[in-house]
Amino acid sequence: MKKRKYVKRKGRTKVKNAKKSIYDGKEFKSNLELYCYKQLEQSEILVEYEENTFTIFPAMVYPLACYEGTQKKLYNKGSKIRPITYTPDFVDPNGKFIIETKGYANESFPLRWKLFKKHLKDNNHHYVLFMPRNKKQVDETVELIKQL
Repeated sequence: MKKRKYVKRKGRTKVKNAKKSIYDGKEFKSNLELYCYKQLEQSEILVEYEENTFTIFPAMVYPLACYEGTQKKLYNKGSKIRPITYTPDFVDPNGKFIIETKGYANESFPLRWKLFKKHLKDNNHHYVLFMPRNKKQVDETVELIKQL
């Protein structure tokens, strides 16, 4: 029987096709985010870029031991569980809308997005949510926001 070779990942992997850009003193993680910011700016729609972080699942302590395995052994991972937070790309300072630009979503994003929507509902936040995936959808989003 052949042994499998496992490659250890180091740190976070790069988001597919994302290129960082600096504009107006802000560092944007993708060209789609930058395009969205420029379109909002051109339409004189005020937004806060990655300034609001929501805690969608608070930190907690699991009361008993928690044994989890690696490829080599089982160990007590500990009882502290970090919070799950979410930072949307653009938030209206007046509390009307949130925009999350998303070209290519990673595997964890759909779950985090669902938890975020549940958090907004459970905490009685009344944001209209937008998730444009390309420049055409960004333009549509800007037009819809003008109608709010």
